[in-house]
Amino acid sequence: MDTSGQRPLKNSEWVAQDVLKQLEAGELAPGDRLPSVVDLASQYGVGRSTIREALSAIKAMGRLDIRQGGGTFVKAAPTEPTHPAQLQPEDWLHRSRSLLHILEVRQVLETGAAMLAAANRTTAQLEEMLHTLRAMEQELGNEQFGEQADVRFHLQIAAATGNPVIIDLMGSLSDRLHESMKDTRALWFYSERSTSERLLREHTAIYEAIASGDGGEASRLMGLHIAKVKQVLDEKGAAAT
Repeated sequence: MDTSGQRPLKNSEWVAQDVLKQLEAGELAPGDRLPSVVDLASQYGVGRSTIREALSAIKAMGRLDIRQGGGTFVKAAPTEPTHPAQLQPEDWLHRSRSLLHILEVRQVLETGAAMLAAANRTTAQLEEMLHTLRAMEQELGNEQFGEQADVRFHLQIAAATGNPVIIDLMGSLSDRLHESMKDTRALWFYSERSTSERLLREHTAIYEAIASGDGGEASRLMGLHIAKVKQVLDEKGAAAT
């Protein structure tokens, strides 16, 4: 993605882009182990936190497996799932059950995360969330970027809780979170003919509640955000039976 002429790339973004280019060119193959964070930081001339942010973004795309204390490994590119609107009823029932289970976990985990984030977020973490929202706004219409930024925003909220258990739980779910995000965005757009602008407004409202320290409102808005997709799932599932 070329963003020159729109805004300068953050260090973590150009590092991520460079690693992704190596993945796409086959220079890094599935199963390959990446250099350590220390070595990558030295190679790119950036801080370790920048490398970790870049690797986390690529992990959210389903391209890396980051093992605690075991290194970072390349994963095969995920296969593109069939768009929900193109599934046959019997196939959709199976897909929707799996997605519903993920949504239920997200409903429990992320409403609490939003509340904690409102209490514990730092100025730097708020700036990261705002940066993601601005990138979403500048890339409206680029659905692949939107999915990746969507996942990144939710992971940033988890990081802002300051709770390592929540951060680990969300990190372990990142692959499935990305898959579910693709489905939920497609479903919402297909069912309600909603636009990226509307989805951006929801994310922005959650951010503003977290920024203002209103944990109750942040949790409520996150719950509504996830519940809307569950409602579409229920309606589509009912129509398929």
